[in-house]
Amino acid sequence: MNGADTGDLIGVGPMPSAHDRRLALRASLAADEPLVLPGITDALGARLVQTAGFAAAYATGAGLANAQYGVPDLGLVSLGEVVDHVGRLTEATRLPVVVDADTGYGGPLAAMRTVRLLERAGAAAIQLEDQEMPKRCGHFDDHALIPTGHMQTKIAAAVDARTDHALVIIARTDARSVHGLDEAIARGKAYVEAGADLLFIEAPRSVEELARVGRELAGVPLLVNVVEGGKTPELALEEYADLGFGVVLFANYLMRSMMLAGREALAHLAEHGETGSRAGLMASWADRQALVHLTEFTAAEAALDLPWDGRR
Repeated sequence: MNGADTGDLIGVGPMPSAHDRRLALRASLAADEPLVLPGITDALGARLVQTAGFAAAYATGAGLANAQYGVPDLGLVSLGEVVDHVGRLTEATRLPVVVDADTGYGGPLAAMRTVRLLERAGAAAIQLEDQEMPKRCGHFDDHALIPTGHMQTKIAAAVDARTDHALVIIARTDARSVHGLDEAIARGKAYVEAGADLLFIEAPRSVEELARVGRELAGVPLLVNVVEGGKTPELALEEYADLGFGVVLFANYLMRSMMLAGREALAHLAEHGETGSRAGLMASWADRQALVHLTEFTAAEAALDLPWDGRR
């Protein structure tokens, strides 16, 4: 390339390795302030989260099902589809990507394969849950859970399967919706014993329940899932932190915001037959091209067109 430094065509400068991203995620988990984790459904969303200055992004299973396939979060997306999707996300951003891997797509052996494939795709963290297959969104009703011991085996298998010990294993329980908070806390303790690095107690119903989770699982990294209009109280970040939660997940805030903006834009086009009057309500041409790094690709293309001079 005539000695020209094109860097990587995805970002500015060399991309961090998957291992470095996992270390960065662990550093964020150990920090004093809570880690805000926005959800993403595509590569453009990953780039938006990075540009906004967040430290990590969350590959949401529900968002993937909704945005990429137009289906509800009922366990309809396969492992292969998720792995392909995660590869696109990790290529598009420098950020650590936390991956929602649902139930691990089967028993302990399937969970091991899930971890190996997603680790290879660049995941910084992998989340497994204790629902039976097919799973359901945590803020739906009518869940069914596998036995605690079965989930412990699955977590232990996932921990054993990782080849990079910096990879974070997240254990989620939906026991609050099925058996109550006592069972959810008991399962959380059991899952930490099995090797989980981070706990996700889904859908506490009140501030008092959040406080109890934080109190009885003190010393364990905890994630709270903020579902706008869902079952868990919506609080300020500082309040979640005070209650003991180090990770605050906004899994589908970006997707739902973009859905409403898109609906309003299309309604305007259908009614008025023009888009010029809404120019201030959409990304500019320049912003769009900057987000997909047109300048970097153009520079790389120009460098490739130069005569070969024997250097690499």
